[in-house]
Amino acid sequence: MPALSHELGIDLGTLNTRIAEGKNILIQEPTIVAILLDELKLVEIGKTALDMLGRVPENIEVNRPMRYGVIAEYEITENLLRELVRQVTGRMLLFRPKLMITVPYGVTSVERRAVFEAGLGAGSRDVNLIQQPLAGAIGVDLPIGTPTGNMIISLGGGTTQAGVLAMHGIVSAETTRVAGLRLDDAIIDYVRKKYGLIIGQITAEQLKIRIGAAIPQDNQQSMQIQGQDQVSGLPKPATLTTDEIVEALQPPLDEIAGMVRHVLEKTPPELISDIIDRGVALCGGTSLLRGIDKFLTKSLGIPAYLVDNPTTCVVEGAAKAFSMIDVLSRNLPPRV
Repeated sequence: MPALSHELGIDLGTLNTRIAEGKNILIQEPTIVAILLDELKLVEIGKTALDMLGRVPENIEVNRPMRYGVIAEYEITENLLRELVRQVTGRMLLFRPKLMITVPYGVTSVERRAVFEAGLGAGSRDVNLIQQPLAGAIGVDLPIGTPTGNMIISLGGGTTQAGVLAMHGIVSAETTRVAGLRLDDAIIDYVRKKYGLIIGQITAEQLKIRIGAAIPQDNQQSMQIQGQDQVSGLPKPATLTTDEIVEALQPPLDEIAGMVRHVLEKTPPELISDIIDRGVALCGGTSLLRGIDKFLTKSLGIPAYLVDNPTTCVVEGAAKAFSMIDVLSRNLPPRV
């Protein structure tokens, strides 16, 4: 009875969690929950919980259980994962689902075990882990089964990962915690230093998305914000431009480029020539920042391009990995 059995790919991210089966994206929800503190009970999850951020009474806490791509709040993550899996499979199952869950490259054995056990606790009968650069490469159909070099950079919310892949495995890779949230922090610091205004993460993210860019743009945009004057504590407006956001983002973007260069330095020269010919694939939500492909092309001296499915390729690759498990198994991270 194949309809009762599920093989689910899960991209368990710092900011968003996605679930796919086959070629279908079944769930895309923010990785966030609202908890009733008195009873330690989930009130809401996902988008509904995100809308409650900063707007709840004292007896409710809005919590992000993932930090930098790994589990920070184990029980909350397990409960969130269980609820999302149940939304896909239903509560009445004859066969528990198999899960392929993504993890950042280089996570510790303790962090891997937490993800593995959270998957089992969510109701799975079998949990496999897959590194996010490998899942992303599979999701964008890079020819990783050949001895030629392929490079992908996954720019997420909590981590940025760069990996060089060949023969269904990762040849060289690194992970940095400089990613989307750090870009938001850079904007917050810039606004505080230049305008004396305190703004929150949501406002900073809106600035990044609406008018932000990695390099100067011919088409200048502006956005008015409301912040809290750090001297008087009263509300105060300010108007920022694209060039100001570009200036604010340069330090963290330079850190990302430095990490990628270090990965290239560790890569065998035979594979470097392949990467120069093929280019560097960019994926993840932060890859949607305007001009980041041109920024990395200039910083690395290698063409960088945005893939067609930047926000979903990792979960699509995790789901597709089930059909390749025989050739991938020797390169997947141990579960414990």
